[in-house]
Amino acid sequence: MGTLVTIHVVRPDPGAESAIDRAFGWFQAIEARCTRFVWDSELMQLTARPGVPVPASAILFEAVRFALRVAEESGGAFDPTVGHRMEERGFNREHRTGAAIHSGLFHTGLDSGDHVTWRDVELDRDQRTITLLRPLTLDLGAVAKGLAVDTAARELEPFRDFAIDSGGDLYMGGMNPQGEPWSVGIRHPRRDGELIEWLKVSNRAVCTSGDYERHAPNGAANQSDSDSGGPEHHILDPRTGASPHTVASATVVAPGAMLADALATAAFVLGPAEGIRFLDRMGVEGLIFTPELARYATRGLCHVA
Repeated sequence: MGTLVTIHVVRPDPGAESAIDRAFGWFQAIEARCTRFVWDSELMQLTARPGVPVPASAILFEAVRFALRVAEESGGAFDPTVGHRMEERGFNREHRTGAAIHSGLFHTGLDSGDHVTWRDVELDRDQRTITLLRPLTLDLGAVAKGLAVDTAARELEPFRDFAIDSGGDLYMGGMNPQGEPWSVGIRHPRRDGELIEWLKVSNRAVCTSGDYERHAPNGAANQSDSDSGGPEHHILDPRTGASPHTVASATVVAPGAMLADALATAAFVLGPAEGIRFLDRMGVEGLIFTPELARYATRGLCHVA
């Protein structure tokens, strides 16, 4: 998943080592199913068969089902069908080998002017099949890592007090070694190495989407982004095809990491005021900073622990 995963069990017993191994194993298993950066992943095999109901594993089906639900709830501010656009912007290299993946080779006649949406994906829950109604590439990056964190957390539940960090997607179980809620620092979106706020959480996931994470490779700039007055980054507004620039970072605290990660992305795209209203409606807590460091927060953020 292009990131470092760490697991901390506060009071491990003799069974902890095998549970931690299983927890790490879920990251590998879910990546193998859901990545668009490996030709033979289950996701890429689905991409290669538009118009055909494709049987899906439980992992891939759940990831896609959840992504489509968030797309519907957010009015398309979150949309997993942006994979082809992300490739065009240069976000198409496998993190271990550096090899470029061009799933567009499957898409005869597909170009950047073709606007696909989440409505072009059809699920059959009874048969557990996924049908891509048009040629498109799914990007599950804001879903799969959170799903892996949540699945790993279930392996560690018997130990009660533990922490999982997958490149900033966090799940904090129980209490820290001092018997208190875990302290989670929110990265300052404009000052490297600094934190802008602290949260106290227990049995919650915390995920942040920021415009500082990844920028498009040189030469991959999009004209609509240059017109908007900001640099192109890895978060795309599926409705416009451009990187949004009204938010610097969006943090969500939720019962699970898959939910927190996807909603953080949606809130980032929606903008500070609308994003906070969306998080309130979804029943989670959140914190948004603008590029000017104006702070927006949900009503219950101070009570998240």
